[in-house]
Amino acid sequence: MTAIRKTRRLCPPRVCVKNWLPSSYIPYYLPCPEIFNMKLQYKGEKPFQPVAPSQYPQPKLLEQRPTELRTLTPWWAPIVSEGTFNPELLQHISQPLNLTIGLTAFAVGKSIRFVQRFLESAEQFFMRGYRVCYYIFTDDPEAIPRVPLGPGRLLSVILIWERSRWEEAFPRQMETISQHIAERAHWEVDYLFCLSVDMVFRNAWGPETLGELVAAIHPGYYAVPRHRFPYERRHVSTAFVADSEGDFYYGGAVFGGRVARVYDFTRGCHMAILADKANGIMAAGQEESHLNRRFISHKPSKVLSPEYLWDDRKPPPSSLKLIRFSTLDEDSSWLRG
Repeated sequence: MTAIRKTRRLCPPRVCVKNWLPSSYIPYYLPCPEIFNMKLQYKGEKPFQPVAPSQYPQPKLLEQRPTELRTLTPWWAPIVSEGTFNPELLQHISQPLNLTIGLTAFAVGKSIRFVQRFLESAEQFFMRGYRVCYYIFTDDPEAIPRVPLGPGRLLSVILIWERSRWEEAFPRQMETISQHIAERAHWEVDYLFCLSVDMVFRNAWGPETLGELVAAIHPGYYAVPRHRFPYERRHVSTAFVADSEGDFYYGGAVFGGRVARVYDFTRGCHMAILADKANGIMAAGQEESHLNRRFISHKPSKVLSPEYLWDDRKPPPSSLKLIRFSTLDEDSSWLRG
């Protein structure tokens, strides 16, 4: 690995792959963890967050013609898809900003087998030309493959809880991410994307995806009415969404934004999950239900079209000109619908 100029934003050497000294973190549940008392300190004004009425007509991703995608949400957030941006111009604007991009993924149990293809495809397509810190959370650090990385791109393998079943580990990702940001990542990266490890990059994923708070439209529900979205419909859950609420159904496999906003978002989701847990409730879609509930009240500043979150079991529609990030053919069971 070539030498990299040391800056405050770079990942510390102790977690570089070549040193292979994984850090450890053991999350915990009730009583409420100390993370609720953690506040990240950032200078500047708090980003403006419009307060929208909870009930209004559903926005449609597809315009009048089925080959055209909407390019703007009703709250003036851009919907990113091929043809809506100039990649060369964005690269020219973003490159001098000297940004560091973080990427988290969970590899627990059998999902460890996806890590190599995930990282290899990320090295080929994810944020080329930028400094990148990969954070792989796992219960078996020794099983994580050592994928060759380019200059300025570092891998941290972080030991988390031991679980015999992925389903037991999944509801604690929001807790783990928010804890990791508070303790470490907010010093190391400017933006953070949280992605599913059982997917691969197919085409370039670049600075067009950067925003304060970023969501991705689920490929199974981009063309259906919102009363058919798999929201949590039980009033007793903090993730409850009424039939008349909602914009798009967002996939839990892709979200991100500025690191401070991702911290607030994941912390809020985790607090809602704890409230449900205290009442003996688990939302129908687990963390994805809480993610969608929070995106209704905390609108994303940028929305990624399904080309950034596709299901390879389905042929892409004519409205999608290319696919950038999609499931592995061998296992796409995490995508409902």
